[in-house]
Amino acid sequence: MKPKKEGKGAMARCDQCGNDYDKTFEVKVAEETYTFDSFECAIQKLAPTCPHCGCRIIGHGVEQDDIIYCCAHCAAEEGASALTDRAP
Repeated sequence: MKPKKEGKGAMARCDQCGNDYDKTFEVKVAEETYTFDSFECAIQKLAPTCPHCGCRIIGHGVEQDDIIYCCAHCAAEEGASALTDRAP
């Protein structure tokens, strides 16, 4: 993380895109703190990627055997058999 600048008009740099912006926000994950200028940058930097379709998982997703997928369909395509999108 880049340190925030002090004083009036101070701007911090986004850890994803490098933009200097006066309305950044921080996200702490475990012991690491990141600075972002948008939720889009936070998602690109931090959200896991589905191993089947490659999309960013910005919701809960589904998980089997410590692998997280965006949905039960993608999980099934990768061989995970214990997940469903709907209750029986």
